[in-house]
Amino acid sequence: MKAKPMEEFMPNTKLGKMQFQFAEIVWHYAPLPSGELARICQQELNWKKSTTYTVLRKLCEKGLFKNEDELVSVLMTREQFFAVKSERFVEETFGGSLPAFIAAVTSRKKLSPAEIDELEIVINNSRKEGRKEGRKEGTAEPSGMSRTAKVKS
Repeated sequence: MKAKPMEEFMPNTKLGKMQFQFAEIVWHYAPLPSGELARICQQELNWKKSTTYTVLRKLCEKGLFKNEDELVSVLMTREQFFAVKSERFVEETFGGSLPAFIAAVTSRKKLSPAEIDELEIVINNSRKEGRKEGRKEGTAEPSGMSRTAKVKS
């Protein structure tokens, strides 16, 4: 399943418990006919057809899915959804600073050697990608100015 690049849109990622359960079903089965989705939701969530279509409409409005010609498809994959949700959390809670987020998490939870190794891989991969995009070493922006410096200026 192919979804749009994340730069094209930033959907509303706030979902209630039932909306999230519904989204999990769509991510699992899509693309699928909307009638089939209603049948699955009746079996798995004990929903009426009208409830399925109401929730589907709301999640389509949020930019997660598309229901066109009675075919439900994914506009935002599950992985993209959680990436956007995480990005927004870090932005809103830590001013966009990943180091501040990691410092907060590790102040209460000691990282295992395996977790440290995984983080080093992520950082090293990010460095490689940054070089490809023309970023200067140690910055998050192509201009060479760190995100923190931009926030403070």
